[in-house]
Amino acid sequence: MRCDIKNPSLAPEGVRRINWAEQDMQVLSQIRQRFSEQRPLKSLRLSACLHITAETAGLARTLKAGGADLVLCASNPLSTQDDVAAALVREYDIPVFALRGEDNSTYYKHINSALSRKPNVTMDDGADLVTTILTERQDLVPNIIASLEETTTGVQRLR
Repeated sequence: MRCDIKNPSLAPEGVRRINWAEQDMQVLSQIRQRFSEQRPLKSLRLSACLHITAETAGLARTLKAGGADLVLCASNPLSTQDDVAAALVREYDIPVFALRGEDNSTYYKHINSALSRKPNVTMDDGADLVTTILTERQDLVPNIIASLEETTTGVQRLR
């Protein structure tokens, strides 16, 4: 799958940042180990619209270890860490659509790129994926078996 990131050559710094963040994520590391053995998410297509940070990278790596067919887009272009996005794509083979400071048009193009995977599961920070599915991509609704929303704002938006 294609991606849209600032610069793949930023990956080494992203890997360093991810490794540093994961030092304090011992529980997630244990879950990743178990997931890599049991593969409980095998065959699930998961699209996630989250902050693209080193911490989120730990979650993404864990979901992938569990067998998820994962794609990420940014929930907030101002928090995107371009080096982390590059590392996820180049070193961990996770498609990412995120550019720090991307404009509104690119932001929604990236959401649609993440949805092009026809997800079974969505993870959201602000409900942009689910809102787009419900308003513009209703063809995807029959495939969805679960959606997770991380924020109170997103939950309120969906009410």
